[in-house]
Amino acid sequence: MALSKTRALQSMIRSFHNYKPILRFSSLTHQQQPTFPPLPNLVNEISRVLSDHRSPHHDLDHSLTTFSSHISSQLVEQVLKRCKNLGFSAHRFFLWAAKIPGFQHSDTSYRILVDLLGSNQQFAILWDFLVEIRDSKQFESNPEIFWLVFKAYCRAKLPGDAIRAFDRMVEFGIKPSVDDVDKLLFLLCKKKFVKHAQGFFDRAKHEFELSAKSYSILLRGWGDIGEAGQARKVFDEMLQRGCSIDVLAYNSLLEALCKGGCVDEAYKMFREMGSNGIEPNACSYSVFIRAYCKANDIHAAFKVLDRMRKYNLVPNLFTYNYIIKKLCKNDKIDEAYQLLTEMIERNINPDTWSYNVILAYHCEHSEVNRALRLISRMQKNDCLPDKHTYNMSLKLFIRIGRFDKATELWESMADRGFYPSVSTYAVMVHGLCKKRGKLEEACKYFEMMVDEGIPPYFSTVELLRNRLLRFGLSESVEILANKMARSTSCSIQELENAMRGKTTYRRIRSEETELESE
Repeated sequence: MALSKTRALQSMIRSFHNYKPILRFSSLTHQQQPTFPPLPNLVNEISRVLSDHRSPHHDLDHSLTTFSSHISSQLVEQVLKRCKNLGFSAHRFFLWAAKIPGFQHSDTSYRILVDLLGSNQQFAILWDFLVEIRDSKQFESNPEIFWLVFKAYCRAKLPGDAIRAFDRMVEFGIKPSVDDVDKLLFLLCKKKFVKHAQGFFDRAKHEFELSAKSYSILLRGWGDIGEAGQARKVFDEMLQRGCSIDVLAYNSLLEALCKGGCVDEAYKMFREMGSNGIEPNACSYSVFIRAYCKANDIHAAFKVLDRMRKYNLVPNLFTYNYIIKKLCKNDKIDEAYQLLTEMIERNINPDTWSYNVILAYHCEHSEVNRALRLISRMQKNDCLPDKHTYNMSLKLFIRIGRFDKATELWESMADRGFYPSVSTYAVMVHGLCKKRGKLEEACKYFEMMVDEGIPPYFSTVELLRNRLLRFGLSESVEILANKMARSTSCSIQELENAMRGKTTYRRIRSEETELESE
């Protein structure tokens, strides 16, 4: 019986050798292919070409020629969004499209590409691109473009370069304003570069008429890293310089004090706001809700929430999510659902994070039906599931043996506009590999991933190879390795040796973290 199953599996994998890839998410057929394929199919096909032509030696322009008659600004925008990790290829695609007679990039395309190059830390290409569009007058750079550059440098942990980018704005005909100062301060503080933000602030206050908002951003920055004393100094400076102290400044100091562990001092200041002519708003109360949740004092948090209801003040999305997360961690799932309903009633639309926190609880407790109902509720409320929604759900269905539900959910992804990435494929392959009798299914999803040009994790290759060898399917390993070698993706080709067991490559940290977090 075992030998029969082994032969069947070998036969199935052998058939992959001559398999003609069919995009899982394409409505095209070999019998009827329209002259103008639907946009999603074109996005898939062009993205695949860009993925396969990552080297500067690849003739990308030639491979893109067949798509030139279909290029539109909408198509370019969608391809750039899809290829967010392919900065070099995306830039070449952008330049290629610009050369098509009669075509003109949209302003949105320029912004997407700047963001994409920055996210991939390809700063040399980014600055060359900015200089090129400045000199050619193809696009007029604006402050928002530089905000993307600030964000990219802060993400890359290069706060000094972010500040230098601010200084270069004048080279591009942009006179920096207080709004630009505030944006850079916010991004520096968000990434915890508060000392750099303070240094920039000390310089900027002699060049600009900084507002209470500027001080408030710095206040919150110090508070986020628990430096309540530094936050208090900034607040005192506001008073000394005669700045108009508004509710935003007070809220920032309250936040800083609470995060610094000075909740009693914060509450005392909160009670003094009214006598100082400042009326507390929803954010003022929300500071204490988050502080009490952090201290795991749900009762106190709800007392503040009840007081807000009394004054008809509505918490923002972030605060609601904070409470929902804490309720789920304390097994108060019914109360979490009540808050979800309250949010909608008070015109606060729950986001994917709101639902995913509750979904994580259902998945942890193997509550399949409630998980499915929650996903359905997301759709009814116009909230699209994301990678985490799908990965958690698929993991649950496979773990408890509901393979029918896993397949049903997988096949519904395209209808919801979701295209699985490497992590979602990994969930399927890893999960199925560990289930008796599902090795064939695991191979199928691995095949789909290779056909889509998505390089698998090394750990996925290693796991599948070891499982196949465990059942004596060395021939199947060889067939899969040959298929990987024939891939047009350089990254997949490099993993061929891993499938053959000829490498000592170790799983990278980012892969390990992503797999464990899903």
